[in-house]
Amino acid sequence: MSHYLCEYAWLPDGIQSDVLIAIEDGTIVRAEPVGWVEDHVPKLTGLTIPGLANAHSHAFHRALRGRTHMGKGSFWTWREQMYQVADRLDPDSYHRLARAVYAEMALAGVTCVGEFHYLHHAPGGKPYANPNAMGEALVAAAADAGIRITLLDTVYLQATVDGQPLAGPQLRFGDGSMDGWWNRFDELTAQPHAMIGAALHSVRAVPADVMTDFAELTGGLPTHAHVAEQVDEVAACRAAHGCTPTELLDRHGVLQETFTSVHATHLTKGDIDLMADTYACFCPTTERDLGDGIGPARALADGAVRLTLGSDSHAVIDLLEEARALELHERLSAQARGHFSQEELLTAATATGHASLGWPSAGRLAVGARADLVTVSLGTVRTAGIDPAGVLMAAGAADITHVVVDGRVVVADGRHVSVDVARELQEAVCALF
Repeated sequence: MSHYLCEYAWLPDGIQSDVLIAIEDGTIVRAEPVGWVEDHVPKLTGLTIPGLANAHSHAFHRALRGRTHMGKGSFWTWREQMYQVADRLDPDSYHRLARAVYAEMALAGVTCVGEFHYLHHAPGGKPYANPNAMGEALVAAAADAGIRITLLDTVYLQATVDGQPLAGPQLRFGDGSMDGWWNRFDELTAQPHAMIGAALHSVRAVPADVMTDFAELTGGLPTHAHVAEQVDEVAACRAAHGCTPTELLDRHGVLQETFTSVHATHLTKGDIDLMADTYACFCPTTERDLGDGIGPARALADGAVRLTLGSDSHAVIDLLEEARALELHERLSAQARGHFSQEELLTAATATGHASLGWPSAGRLAVGARADLVTVSLGTVRTAGIDPAGVLMAAGAADITHVVVDGRVVVADGRHVSVDVARELQEAVCALF
């Protein structure tokens, strides 16, 4: 059994000081304020919060950071640059890149990632000898980085809503048919740190006539899809199907309790009503980087949609910033302050995010929960003097000093215990250019 004394800890009933957390077999067995502990108990100075869940990731997009911001453009022009990177990866290089990216996430307090994985095959679309070599590289990378992963293996069968075939780099994404995807998907196996989920890439990438099959095959699994990310996508869906993307997914039974709409930016009131009791994942730093727009986060939350957060393209990997941006983007849109409580933002970044990825036992500092601890320093130039309750509006990834995942120390004194993150990122990214 291991113990930590937290200067402050964000427990389910609020922030408490001098909190003792005891861990056995990766699970919290005690979490409560105490008056005194023995000197040998490790002290976590600052505010300790539950582990953060990055509910939407494309690991290979990290290679584009700082390389796509010159000049004008849109999501669609950025996508062409992304495809160029996608075409250069193989299982070995993808493992190296993802290992470094997931280790960067660990430094940022992420203890579980939802990897929306569609880069399946070799250039030209030819399957590898092991058809799941790319997905297994991601699962291994997460283990190396010390975090959990939900591999959201993705169906990607066409290029446009009206059924144009895949071409060029997109050929790597496709399995030819729903049966082809399922046969490959069915060979994936869970591991103690890895859960297998599924995704529809988007309404433009999956024919409507197979969506019902997808919903039936994946019932009960964590399932995700990009939904209404772009105005053009919504318009194309209306032209092809006479309805919005959300309506199309609902028509085919995809909007189940375990389903997450990623981005959910351009919605109607009817869409929001249909999404009740599902999840919606916002990725504010990517949504603003790509000029996507600001989604109706408060309206969704008020409509019984459970909000989660992700870093998507990894222009930034900082879940504290994503949480803060959810509130700040709402302020920009509404021209008013105070839309989400700090508890709501923390829950989106922790418990709800983990649940959407199939790990409902994570995301709380409570007895019986997974032992994921993230300590944020209250003594940096960003956090000195703040009220600990305001940490989400002040702190960033650079202020995280200690991370424990399932009871194992992954980050200590601001450094990853087994990965030289900056060096490995430098090597993995530069090898692609």
